[in-house]
Amino acid sequence: MLLRIEFESDIPIYMQIKNQIIEGIALGMLKEGDELPSIRQLASDFGINLHTVKKAYDILKDEGFLSVHRRKGYVVTKNASADDNFIEELKKNLQPILANAYSRGMAEDEILKICKEILEQFKNGM
Repeated sequence: MLLRIEFESDIPIYMQIKNQIIEGIALGMLKEGDELPSIRQLASDFGINLHTVKKAYDILKDEGFLSVHRRKGYVVTKNASADDNFIEELKKNLQPILANAYSRGMAEDEILKICKEILEQFKNGM
């Protein structure tokens, strides 16, 4: 899996790393047990601070996407669940996006079609 860091983006680098790893898991590019580059290696590859990578990895660990293996370092796990807190966070994040789409005159069917297309990508690993 290749990570891309956009240094000009408004999205913090640790969030870019976090989001791309979760997307890699969703697309099947990262499977349970896969080892991630060490914090030091990833920071060196991108020329970013060690703490930035560590912050992303720690969040992913706290959310159940990664675990720390004594010999392998950070590895992909599938312990993340959609608990009540996650569902509330999902609603909070989707609300402004859906309000934006609705305010622009998009029909419910159009919005749902886009959601289904994205979910199909994850199912098909594309």
